[in-house]
Amino acid sequence: MSRPCDRAAPEARALVISPEAPYPTVGGGALRTASLLEYLTPRYRVDLIVFREPSAPNPLRAIPDGKFRDVHVLDLPAHSRHRTARLARNLRRMALGRPPLNDRFEGFVPAVTEWLRDREYELAIIEHFWCAGYAAAVRPRARRLVLDLHNVESELYHRLAESESLPLRLVFRRFAECCRRLEREWLPAFDLILTASREDAERIRDVAPGAIVAVYPNAIPRVDPPCVPEQEVIAFSGNLEYQPNVGAVRFFRRAIWPLLRARRPHLVWRVIGKNPHAVARYLRGDARIELVGPVEDAVRALAEARVVVVPLLAASGTRFKILEAWAARRAVVSTTLGAEGLGARDGEHLVLADDPEAFAQAVLDLLDSPERRRALGEAGRKLYEERFSWPAAWEQLFRAGI
Repeated sequence: MSRPCDRAAPEARALVISPEAPYPTVGGGALRTASLLEYLTPRYRVDLIVFREPSAPNPLRAIPDGKFRDVHVLDLPAHSRHRTARLARNLRRMALGRPPLNDRFEGFVPAVTEWLRDREYELAIIEHFWCAGYAAAVRPRARRLVLDLHNVESELYHRLAESESLPLRLVFRRFAECCRRLEREWLPAFDLILTASREDAERIRDVAPGAIVAVYPNAIPRVDPPCVPEQEVIAFSGNLEYQPNVGAVRFFRRAIWPLLRARRPHLVWRVIGKNPHAVARYLRGDARIELVGPVEDAVRALAEARVVVVPLLAASGTRFKILEAWAARRAVVSTTLGAEGLGARDGEHLVLADDPEAFAQAVLDLLDSPERRRALGEAGRKLYEERFSWPAAWEQLFRAGI
């Protein structure tokens, strides 16, 4: 499925391949890809190849008119979401050595090759490691080939293995090994690799010592802080089907929330994000836990909370949930891993705590101190404006010669 888009634009042409629809800009993956596209479109005539899940809306409807020269949608085959079918798929992937999302998005090389026939690009960018296997199909059509890594997948699976118990630990360990093998094989094929943090850049240099790596930070659009009253609420946000977020919700519910609930009789924990079904079983039976599902404006939703909690035990890249909380001028309590890569200072931009008691106490201290909450929120807002708004992030793309 394609839609040509006529627009006045520079002569240089660029191609972007994304496994996720970048518009509407809801969720971390969409935000990062949209940031890149908003930088590219004034500078290049951009073609976009995007994948669509069978149940997803047509991504063409959400793309602003005239944004791209041409858009091509690749429809993924139907996959049952039943637990038994998912288990069978992942057992097959383990046996074949195929990481789940790479396996999901492979198989379209002939379609991509055919669509690119007679097209030439100054620049081609592949979003996510999940689509890195398309480098060989794109390389003959692009003078410069770039891979934008939202995460370092081998590190993400390694951390999931460390944070989970058996048998998931063995599953994630196997996929970490598979990703590391593919990273070593595929990453040298790219002229430039973008990562979300300096920490991830160093990990890529360890995997592919000859790779040219630049840090392109996660960022969100520049927005004014919402003017909404705080409620007696703490909030967590994210894609609730994403395994690190599932683990964070489970950890907070079992180890931290009971400590807070006992001390603050009117406190509500609000869980915000798409795919709420994935965590619903952990949150049942407590009227003071609100599972509100996806929202159109995450910054506004977080601004209603007194404190934003980020109890992540596994992650890679950097967390949009913290950037959105900072944009909302809200205080954040995070695990050390949850705040990795942001360059934030403990006690100045947020509060770091890794064991349940310390995490709960940090939240309670902030709930009892409006002045402290305000100071952290202001410092976080300043850091967001300086480093993590789209215009600030685009400076790094310019320096990388994109």
